[in-house]
Amino acid sequence: MLVFAPGEGPTQYEGARIIRMPGMKMPLYPELTLSFPRASIRRELLAFSPDIIHCADPAFLGIGGIYYADVLELPSIVSYHTRIPKYLHYYGLGALEPLVWKMVQYRHRKADLNLCTSTAMMAELDSHGIKRVRLWPPAVDTELFHPQFKSDAMRHRLTDGKPDEPLLIYVGRVSAEKNIERARPVLNAIPRAHLAVVGDGPHRANLEKYFAGTNTVFAGYMQGRELAEAIASSDMLVLASKTETLGMVLLEAMAAGTVVLGANAGGIPQVVEDGVTGLLFNADDTASLPRMVQSLLDNPARMAQIRAQARVHAEQSSWAASTQQLRSFYQAAITVPRPVRVPSPFLYNQFKKALTATLKAMLP
Repeated sequence: MLVFAPGEGPTQYEGARIIRMPGMKMPLYPELTLSFPRASIRRELLAFSPDIIHCADPAFLGIGGIYYADVLELPSIVSYHTRIPKYLHYYGLGALEPLVWKMVQYRHRKADLNLCTSTAMMAELDSHGIKRVRLWPPAVDTELFHPQFKSDAMRHRLTDGKPDEPLLIYVGRVSAEKNIERARPVLNAIPRAHLAVVGDGPHRANLEKYFAGTNTVFAGYMQGRELAEAIASSDMLVLASKTETLGMVLLEAMAAGTVVLGANAGGIPQVVEDGVTGLLFNADDTASLPRMVQSLLDNPARMAQIRAQARVHAEQSSWAASTQQLRSFYQAAITVPRPVRVPSPFLYNQFKKALTATLKAMLP
């Protein structure tokens, strides 16, 4: 496998070479890099001689993958992981949604197969005229995310020295579209409750002001064993985002034996079976989540039952099974007869124009 990835980072992973593509920092999200396709991609692809191109980048580097699949007459797969059109509304750019959907349509209509991690996202692509959509089920590392990694020291850290009090955790990007503010009513209604925000992003400074005076710890980035300990050491994980294509952290929390509370929106209901492997709440009702948390705190037996059922569910979502299905998708795209496609710079030029218009709207 050969990987093209934006920005800085590792240049090798599990034996695969990673070619880093320089770019520019996204104005509204400086932690993300927008990279433009370059002619060097073609040279590297010719030298590597791949059987298939898989585009996972939701922005313009992924467009390069689609373009060179045309040029080199290779089959292509595009996976839909990021709901960029919906994110725009959280940054005051909702008017650009129709334009961005055109970009998404260009990408996915060129692909031989389009992969989604939930049926809700399959329906979303279908509603925009995108066909050849398949379900690629999620997977979780059940050895890393495990109840055995519950840690007294970590719980002490995340509760600011009060480990016997209820602990909720959020894990992910600290950005506007994640609706992390929805946890504040819980802290208001249940004064003993604590919230740990694990991750970082452009919305952190605003959230630190918003949660000032509450039992909230901003823990920053975690990964690996440290992240596994943080999740396993918490009572509940809250994901209030309405824009998730799936919500991988929900599966990680299930595997870790932490009760998951997810917004009843986007791809989250695909992961959480309400009342069985977790609970779904109305993200637009500020009283919904506090009531749910209090009911669980009043019923430890129910929490234990949900934890056990969630762990069983997570164990059925192995990386081995998910990877085998991905291999079958690759094989299908490679072997199924494909229509003759005429390479055209029109696609790439259209995306350059769209990018320019988008950046002009975003820059001050």
